[in-house]
Amino acid sequence: MGHVGLTPQAHQHDRFVRAQGRDESDWAPIEADARAVADAGAFAVVLEAIAEPLGRRITADVAIPTIGIGASVACDGQILVLEDMLGLSPRVPKFVKRFGDLGPSIERAVKGYAEAVRARSFSGSGERLPMRKKPG
Repeated sequence: MGHVGLTPQAHQHDRFVRAQGRDESDWAPIEADARAVADAGAFAVVLEAIAEPLGRRITADVAIPTIGIGASVACDGQILVLEDMLGLSPRVPKFVKRFGDLGPSIERAVKGYAEAVRARSFSGSGERLPMRKKPG
């Protein structure tokens, strides 16, 4: 499987993700990369963070399936980082639609568990066990 557009290996994680190929004059190298991936025998290509019209064009141009991550609804398939989708990431790219905001719920659950462990009341039976005295 090939990968064109934004390549995470080259991305500086402290910066915001910028769509690749926003200007039509920048399309040619990205299109050439996608064609090269297909010509090299890849079974599919991920199109990451590229302008929607370019994603649509590459999908129409290459014979292999395209998998979009912030590329185009016209791609043959879609992927999204689970942590971004569920609201667990503090910063997400503009193209990400959050389908939940689980971060606060998970934080409450973990804090509740930690408090129950400290109080020794985490058993499902509701039984509260006394603290054992340490020898010595």
